[in-house]
Amino acid sequence: MQRPSWRWNRSTATDLVLTLVIVTAELVFSVTGILWRPDPTSDPVAPTFVNLTMVASAALLLVRRTRPLLVCLAAVASTSALAALLTALPASLWLPGTDMADQLWTPLAVPFACYAAIRYSRDRWAAWALVAVLTLLLVRPWNFYPTVSISALMFTAFPALLGMYVGARRRLVDALTERAERAEREQHLLAEQARADERARLAGEMHDIVSHRISLMVLQAGALRMSAGDPGIRQAAEDLRASGAEALHELRELVGVLRAPERTGGDEAAAADPDGPAVPDLSALVAESESVGVPVELVEEGDPSRASGVVGRTAYRIVQESLTNVRKHAPGARVRVGVRHMGDRVRLTVRNAPPTAAADPALTASGSGSGLLGLRQRVELVGGTLRAGPADDGGFEVDVTLPAYVPTAEDPAHAR
Repeated sequence: MQRPSWRWNRSTATDLVLTLVIVTAELVFSVTGILWRPDPTSDPVAPTFVNLTMVASAALLLVRRTRPLLVCLAAVASTSALAALLTALPASLWLPGTDMADQLWTPLAVPFACYAAIRYSRDRWAAWALVAVLTLLLVRPWNFYPTVSISALMFTAFPALLGMYVGARRRLVDALTERAERAEREQHLLAEQARADERARLAGEMHDIVSHRISLMVLQAGALRMSAGDPGIRQAAEDLRASGAEALHELRELVGVLRAPERTGGDEAAAADPDGPAVPDLSALVAESESVGVPVELVEEGDPSRASGVVGRTAYRIVQESLTNVRKHAPGARVRVGVRHMGDRVRLTVRNAPPTAAADPALTASGSGSGLLGLRQRVELVGGTLRAGPADDGGFEVDVTLPAYVPTAEDPAHAR
C-alpha cells in the first residue's frame, strides 16, 4: 500500500531531529570524557576510537527506517567496542572511586536501533538475533549484576517489544484499510453492473415496444398519403411520416448509446463520427425564435468534425428546449447561444437576459415542469454535465459540457 507523501516527509523530519539530538549528545559526552580524564598521561586513542564508533552508530539512525539491520549492526559494533574498553582499561582512568562493574554503559543509539530492527526489518530472525546480542553485551553475564541486567533489558527488550507491537498494529490498520478499499471497489463494480443491466433492459424495451409502435405509425402515415385525395391531407400525412422516420432514427441511436460499452476516455474520445457533422444546423431554431419576437445571437467556434451525431442531436435538443423555455418564461429577452468545439469536448451555453415583458400564464402552464430534468438525464446519458440557474444580471443560463464522441452499438469501433 502506498504511503502519502506528507507521512514520508514527517517521518524524515522526525528521523533527522532524532539523529541530530543523539549525535550531539554523544559528541558532548565524548569530548567531555576525553578532556576531563582523571589521568592526563593515559593514552586517549582507545577511548577516542570507542567514542567515534558511538557517534557513527548514532548518525546511522537517519536511515533506521530503510536500513534497520545496518543501524542495529552498528549499535552492536559500538557496544562491543565499549564493552571491550571497559573490560581492558581500569576504572581509575574513567571515574575514580566508581566500580564500573555495577554500572550500565551503553551507546545512546541502542534503544532506537532495537526498536527500528523489530519495527521495520523484514528479516525477523536477524533482527531478534541482533537484539539478543545487544542484550548479552549490556547484561555482561561474565560479570553479572541484577541491576545491570534489569537496566539492560529496559534498553533493549522494551524497545524491541514496543517495535513489535507498533508493527503489528500498523499491519492490522493497513489490512483493514485495504479490506475497506476492496469492499468499496467491489460495491462500485456491482453498481456499475446494475447500471449496465438497467441500460440493457431499457434498450430492449425501447427497441421492442416504442420502435414497433412508431414503425406502425410511419407505415400508416405512408398509406394515408398514398390513399388520400385531398392534397392537404397528403401533405400532413407526409409530414407525419417524415417526423416518425426521424424519430425512429434517433431512437435507434439512443438504443445504441444504451447498449454501447462504457467509455474509457481513451482513443474513442479522439475518434470522429463517420456520419458527418456533429451539431445539426441551429439556424432554423434561431429563425423560429426570432419569428416570434425572441432575438437570438448564435456563436459557433471550433471544428465540429470530431464529434458524433448523437452528441449533435443532444446539443440540438438542449438548444431547442432552452429557447422554448425562454419563449415561455422570459418573453422579449435577448438570448445568446454559444457552441464551442474543444477537441474531445463540446460546450453549449444558452444565456438569456432578463425578460422585457410579463410571461403569458397560459404558456407557462402548458409544460410538464420536467424540461430541465429531462435535459439533465439526456446529457448524463451520453456522459456530459449540465448546470442551469439564474445569471448574475437577472437572466438565466444553461451550461452544458458534452463528450465529443459517444460510441453506439452501431459504430464500427464497437462491432464484434
